[in-house]
Amino acid sequence: MKTAVIHARIEPQIKHQAEEVLHDLGISPTDAIRIFYRQITLRRGLPFAVSMPNECTAATLAKSRRGEDVQEFESLDAMFESWKK
Repeated sequence: MKTAVIHARIEPQIKHQAEEVLHDLGISPTDAIRIFYRQITLRRGLPFAVSMPNECTAATLAKSRRGEDVQEFESLDAMFESWKK
């Protein structure tokens, strides 16, 4: 079987984090790319939904990136409890 080469540039931190997950799954980066391409072929599109955030979501994400209106909680239970108020 012949093979083709794919070259891609990606941020080092994202590459490292993704490869840690792949390692935990027992999948090599090459296998992950192969699976991704196979799914694109089978689905005739991306194997996950891709959409643009609406205006409210985009504004909330931007504020979060700037550290505005960010709440921190001691636990997941504390966060859920704050929703009841």
